[in-house]
Amino acid sequence: MNEIEIKFRVGSMAGVTRKLRESGFRLITRRTHEMNTLYDFRDRRLRKRGELLRLRKYGSSWVLTHKAKGRSGRHKTRIETETPVADGAKMGGILRHLGCEPVFRYEKFRSEWSDGKGHVVLDVTPIGNFGEIEGRSRWIDQTARLLGIDVEDYITQTYSELFTAWNRRRARKATEMTFKAIRSSSAS
Repeated sequence: MNEIEIKFRVGSMAGVTRKLRESGFRLITRRTHEMNTLYDFRDRRLRKRGELLRLRKYGSSWVLTHKAKGRSGRHKTRIETETPVADGAKMGGILRHLGCEPVFRYEKFRSEWSDGKGHVVLDVTPIGNFGEIEGRSRWIDQTARLLGIDVEDYITQTYSELFTAWNRRRARKATEMTFKAIRSSSAS
């Protein structure tokens, strides 16, 4: 399946939530904790090819995702393949046995909204609040306008890329985008 999306910074969660409700969106998933682990081979061949292999725990559910190399223009587009996983710990073990290793972890609290044509998610992360709009290109732009988001504010970077830039700007030593790691890096 082709994933087409943009991210955007959220100044006010209450403001975006109000605009979503006023625009006919309904809440699909209440704020849910999410822990993500990216896997790669020792030689980082997936990263070098622009691919991503992620094991995600969302509430009590697990999902394994592969994202192929994408293209970024105004929107980020890439092929995404996902499948539910019954036991995340065992899946992590399988990945390690196949030669993959965990290379990056990030967490967030996510709520999901939809109008039946696409999705808007709101993420509270250790490096700030973000939203994602995912759907067809024209729908993304229409939804962004409804939410007061200008094209210049579209973000096509991954959370890993956003974290690396955030870490560099603040001269932090955090190695993962978790609330605990960020707190620890600000204390040192």
